[in-house]
Amino acid sequence: MAGQAAAIIGGGVIGGGWAARFLLMGWDVRVFDPDPEAERKISEVLNNARRSLPGLSDVALPAEGRLSFHDTMSAAVADVAWIQESVPERLELKRKVYQSLQEHCPQDAVIGSSTSGFKPSQLQGCATRPEQIVVTHPFNPVYLLPLVELVPSDKTAPAIVERAKEILTSIGMHPLHVRAEIDAHIADRFLEAVWREALWLIKDGIATTEEIDNAIRYGFGLRWAQMGLFETYRIAGGEAGMRHFIEQFGPCLEWPWTKLMDVPELTDELIDAVADQSDAQSGQYTIRELERARDDNLVTILRGLKAQDWGAGKLLNEQDRRVEGAIGLPEDLGKPVVTVERAVPLDWTDYNGHMNEARYLQAFGDATDRLMLLIGCDAEYIATGGSYFTVETHIRHLDEVRAGTVIRIETQVLNGEGKKMHVFHRMFAGDRELATGEHLLIHVSLETRRASEPAPHLAATLGKVADAHAALPMPEGVGKAVGVRG
Repeated sequence: MAGQAAAIIGGGVIGGGWAARFLLMGWDVRVFDPDPEAERKISEVLNNARRSLPGLSDVALPAEGRLSFHDTMSAAVADVAWIQESVPERLELKRKVYQSLQEHCPQDAVIGSSTSGFKPSQLQGCATRPEQIVVTHPFNPVYLLPLVELVPSDKTAPAIVERAKEILTSIGMHPLHVRAEIDAHIADRFLEAVWREALWLIKDGIATTEEIDNAIRYGFGLRWAQMGLFETYRIAGGEAGMRHFIEQFGPCLEWPWTKLMDVPELTDELIDAVADQSDAQSGQYTIRELERARDDNLVTILRGLKAQDWGAGKLLNEQDRRVEGAIGLPEDLGKPVVTVERAVPLDWTDYNGHMNEARYLQAFGDATDRLMLLIGCDAEYIATGGSYFTVETHIRHLDEVRAGTVIRIETQVLNGEGKKMHVFHRMFAGDRELATGEHLLIHVSLETRRASEPAPHLAATLGKVADAHAALPMPEGVGKAVGVRG
């Protein structure tokens, strides 16, 4: 689909997100929006997308398409394959837009609406070609979240639906084909239910907005993010599966737990439908396989949040600091400093079942960071304008490391004179040596980005460690280069 053009009618938050998604997937994008600030707003959204979207892919994205802004809708929609309408949620306005753009757009172009509230049959009411119009409801940010609800009416041409699916898939989205017109489609109905219950909890003085958000982001929100609702509950049913879960927890629906008490009766027909659909969805996995997949996914999500120090990840970082305790050099400097002691996480392993080679560098980098912290090159020092940059690294892989292995890295300072910091790391599992990493760092001024002398107190502490470690035997592997063994 690369090289085709899409028109964006309405350049607000959602329209800007659509523009970014299409552009970064190689499409030319033409924007019509009478707002004089539209170009600035879309430019800012696009900058965010350029910063984040490419990082989701492990291959190069297509060359970015060409973005243009047009004074008339007719110019924007001429010769395009896709038109995305994201104007304000006023039915009369949307219908007027469709009448205007259909006078000038190709008859086989897909016209999608970002509406979250209107059904496609309502949008098609005054259209010249109603068969051309569908609802394509995305979620913000459009350039990152893949879900788009694709809702046709009985007047929508099947060819338009299939073409919409093809195009949406080609730009990395998941078109969820909603087979029946329904208010708020599918996803927003869930959001609305949670939103209504949240408002009651606040009104009744039971919870604050922060407490409600924490209930979601520290708990079920993490489970839903990777398994959704029914697969999560299938695991809760244990080896007996979904039918057992419904039988065990179904009566709760009749209890006055929430303000939303209009619930369907759990007839045998409904239980059979849920259980059969769950079997079709997840029956190929045992409960233990589902649990392992869940655990792997949660570790990956939580560690990603941890890297951002946000949500549940921030909790994990706070716990690390509590467990770690006070930071300081050991009293006995007559032996290497233990700079890392941790378990290998699930997301560090590769297709061979052992630690990915990039994670060896990460572990040794963490060891270097820890040593810097111990000698006083901490955040406060770095804020004054100085730090150490790595200029050379040599890693030897000596033995396998698997997920769950508790690794320990012992660090020896080989040189700490002047601007240099030369360190040698040894990675162990118990007494078994797994890898070594030799690293040369140079102290740098963050203002000039050039080598500079460290502050006197930092140089003195590093020198103290280096002098103590000079009495240690030189580790095997120091100074070695890559080569073929004889």
